[in-house]
Amino acid sequence: MAERIKLVAYLAAIVATSWLTTAAWLAGGLVITLALCGRAAPRLLRRATLATAAFSGTVSLAYAGYMGWSLHRLPLDWLITVNLRVLLMALLTFLFITRVNPFQALSFSRRLSFLLVLAVSQSLVMKRTLADFRLGLESRSLRPASLSARYRAAAHAIAWLLDRVLANAHDSAQAMQSRGALR
Repeated sequence: MAERIKLVAYLAAIVATSWLTTAAWLAGGLVITLALCGRAAPRLLRRATLATAAFSGTVSLAYAGYMGWSLHRLPLDWLITVNLRVLLMALLTFLFITRVNPFQALSFSRRLSFLLVLAVSQSLVMKRTLADFRLGLESRSLRPASLSARYRAAAHAIAWLLDRVLANAHDSAQAMQSRGALR
């Protein structure tokens, strides 16, 4: 029961964060979330920052460039608000992952539990496959691979994984549909 309460609290916090439009409220939420993280706050904040930096940084730079070029002004208030929101949502998610057992939280629904099992099993397979790709690159090189070789290997791995994920999703959907799980 406690896991379900944490799940509902997490979902409510995510929805509330998506509604906030003021940087001060988002910063307050970030401080409260960091306080809830306790001693793990620096580690979780680092993970959340790294997880969101690529996406949030790309979107922010593109929007700032466009606004600076077309309107000759930087939308600092928008940039701060959006990046705080993304960071807060990521931090809430990492806090949720570390504190809640999702299998217990979703135990009230057989379908949600089943979907969680499918998602976790697929992610474990993909994690093992990525490790195999990394080991394959290392085993084929006498010296550590150059940056361009690592980028090429990563691009090939991503293409293969996307193809595999689509094939697995199609197979799983057909299997679930034939058993009456999807209607």
